[in-house]
Amino acid sequence: MDKAKKLLLIDGNSVAFRAFFALHQSLDRFVNHDGLHTNAIYGFKKMLDNILTQVQPTHILVAFDAGKKTFRTKKYADYKGGRSKTPSELSEQFPYLKKLLSGYGITSYELTDYEADDIIGTLAQKAEKNGFSVTIVTGDRDLTQLATEQTTVAVTQKGVSEVELYTPAHVKEKYELTPQQIVDLKGLAGDNSDNYPGVAKVGQKTALRLLHQFGSVAGIYEHLDEIKASKMKEHLIEDKATAFLCRDLAQIRQDAPVTVELNDLKWEGKKQSELLDFFEAMDFRSFLTELQPENQVTEAQVQVQVEQLRAEDLKKLPQRPQSVSFYLEMSGDNYHTAPFVGFAFLVDQKFYAARDSKLLQAAPLKNWLESEQTQVNLFDGKRTLVGLKRLGIDLQAIDFDLLLVSYLLDTSDNSNDLGKLAQQHGYQAVASDEEFYGRGAKYQIPSDDAVLFQHLAQKVLAIDKLKAPLWQKLQTNQQLDLYLKIERPLSLVLAQMEIAGIKVDQQRLTAMDSEFKERISELEEQIYQEAGEKFNLNSPKQLGVILFEKLKLPVIKKTKTGYSTAVDVLEKLRGMAPIVDNILNYRQIAKLQSTYVTGLLKVISPKDQKVHTRYTQTLTATGRLSSVDPNLQNIPIRLAEGRKIRQAFVPTQPGWQIFSSDYSQIELRVLAHVSQDQNMQQSFKDGVDIHANTAMQIFGLSDADQVTPNMRRQAKAVNFGIVYGISDYGLSQNIGISRAQAKSFIAKYFEVFPGVHEYMKKIVVVAQEQGYVETIFKRRRYLPQIKSRNYNLRSFAERTAMNTPIQGSAADIIKVAMIRMQRALKEQHLQAKMLLQVHDELIFEAPAAEVSILEKLVPKIMDSAVSLAVPLKVESAYGDTWFDAK
Repeated sequence: MDKAKKLLLIDGNSVAFRAFFALHQSLDRFVNHDGLHTNAIYGFKKMLDNILTQVQPTHILVAFDAGKKTFRTKKYADYKGGRSKTPSELSEQFPYLKKLLSGYGITSYELTDYEADDIIGTLAQKAEKNGFSVTIVTGDRDLTQLATEQTTVAVTQKGVSEVELYTPAHVKEKYELTPQQIVDLKGLAGDNSDNYPGVAKVGQKTALRLLHQFGSVAGIYEHLDEIKASKMKEHLIEDKATAFLCRDLAQIRQDAPVTVELNDLKWEGKKQSELLDFFEAMDFRSFLTELQPENQVTEAQVQVQVEQLRAEDLKKLPQRPQSVSFYLEMSGDNYHTAPFVGFAFLVDQKFYAARDSKLLQAAPLKNWLESEQTQVNLFDGKRTLVGLKRLGIDLQAIDFDLLLVSYLLDTSDNSNDLGKLAQQHGYQAVASDEEFYGRGAKYQIPSDDAVLFQHLAQKVLAIDKLKAPLWQKLQTNQQLDLYLKIERPLSLVLAQMEIAGIKVDQQRLTAMDSEFKERISELEEQIYQEAGEKFNLNSPKQLGVILFEKLKLPVIKKTKTGYSTAVDVLEKLRGMAPIVDNILNYRQIAKLQSTYVTGLLKVISPKDQKVHTRYTQTLTATGRLSSVDPNLQNIPIRLAEGRKIRQAFVPTQPGWQIFSSDYSQIELRVLAHVSQDQNMQQSFKDGVDIHANTAMQIFGLSDADQVTPNMRRQAKAVNFGIVYGISDYGLSQNIGISRAQAKSFIAKYFEVFPGVHEYMKKIVVVAQEQGYVETIFKRRRYLPQIKSRNYNLRSFAERTAMNTPIQGSAADIIKVAMIRMQRALKEQHLQAKMLLQVHDELIFEAPAAEVSILEKLVPKIMDSAVSLAVPLKVESAYGDTWFDAK
């Protein structure tokens, strides 16, 4: 046998199914700009690369099924009858899988009346006779019957990333059968997947025992008299025809009328230009990079020369470099407290690294970082600013922040892991932290300096290498101002706010903890009295029995495990029985007590009695900030008890007060601006109550005095619902009216505000044409599902297209206000500090004497953050606590 000849045969349908379902959880993420799902194509390509590397074939073919009707369905009509229909999201990918194969220079083939298995079986036998070694790749163990000394069957495991190799020896070890006996096993035990029955009451264990004894289906029937179990013998006799039929159905044909010759399958390698076009069409950016030699980075290339930095080496460093690429490593997400691991930097084309972060406190390193003349390139400026501040260093001049720039280029690529993010931009030469350090219990910092320093230096190199191409993309997207004037300066403002923290009155929180526990206990007793018995209040099953069986309340929704007692269900039952209201109150107060009171007590810093939240600047697709550890943007204010939690937030010093300023209806004002709706703009210019005014229009009223609170509430729901592209069904659920009424409300709304209606239609068209929408400040959000064939995905993308420019612009406006506000506090030498941003609200602490200054200064700056076609309105308040400042 000529070992140089290697044939690779791939079961196309089987591997495609495996790839699709392996990445099914990421289905929404794998969609190209035309709305085509690409997860199966992506997974198939990854499998192909792996197997080509392992096998290094000289000849290749990928076999596909030609259709559902084959010679097997003619013999047995229910063959594969139990299989569910192929998802449309997978079906649409098959033509493109064949284009992928074409780009790889690989032959794909299908044969009418036969399955891919038969094509593979026929070619494998022909190849063996011609001196080939053969590798078959499939997700279907039925093909293990083809294993021989010359043919190995690789069955995919864990999606398509790993394979189990079946040789005759492995089949023997696993099943105690020869590959040929796999067919007999199927004949006796049947196959649920392919929907043929086998012999009644004969399962896999019994079938194996019979085959070990008699060798084959034919051998069993030749020795029926030797079978002692009368019942089994009876079934075998009754189902003899079925056993032989099932064996025949399981038998992969090796004499199918295949028209391709082995010479046709010779693999000459990839077609570079064809693959480039294909990957471009699929939006596979990392695969594009792999194909472009100028962007490829080999392992040898990334092994940089790193010099370990010691105290005695500091003298030889340049004193005033113009530019430094720098990375400060900390172990843990919370950089306010995380231990330092080390640092690395690139200066004058030399890499340096050290574990001892205190070296940064010495000259010239401290001088570089604190100089406005040395431009620093880094990853995650805010994290670095806070980390350096802990070392007594005030970082001054950030030039390129890889994390922020990447986020602006695509808000869906928002990993906080430098390695993962670099790979998303086609730079493969740096490992992710999970790959390098491990995760969870397996997290470990290498003790070998050379290993650690190489990783840190590779991070610095990634920052350096990605700067030019990503900077160019910012310019192309007209997003340089967004980065230079908003996101980069904002990172400094947020760092200062996080470092300042906000003081929490621990005694007040502890008192609230006791109050909530007492209230929870009272509610429990009331609920037990109303139920007539004690039960586990936190068990949905037990609660369902009480509400719907014992108290006979109407069943709203059922789940697999019983009655639904979710919040939306209980809200619909509110008022029908006192127990329902008490359960809702119990749940809300229990949540307040555990999440907010107990949660806040855990994160108060013992050093300064403050909480230091972290603002995630690169998380949301709209550009809004979010807050973690603790989340101070999510303290509930609808319940009186929830609002009371704000009483625990107090000024740092006696004689100081908490000052709050809040944008009024900023998203609706942005909507009036971008839609250019004259009626809505006039309402804001006239200073009328926009919700009452909308209610007058919808309900046909002539006077604002006729608007009831409920009418205003409904109009408010319509106003904000329209911003989010709400449907008549969604509006009906929100405000408790019929779907027909909701439809009428929306229609009337668009009559009153035709500019808004026109904007909604136009922005969807814009998204379809360019694949993204933008805010006033050019913040982009890409919408790959806008052309999806799936109605639900497409509808969601359309609603997102309507909302993002509004919500995103509002987020940008408050960011501008924060930057200007911080600058004004410094320029006017005020002691006041900006502490928190909660969506449209800014919270400060200030000496009582400065409050009158803030009353004029803050609204003035917030009002002028951007020039809109309508005025911005800011409402301010102050008091001894955050609660009092509302």
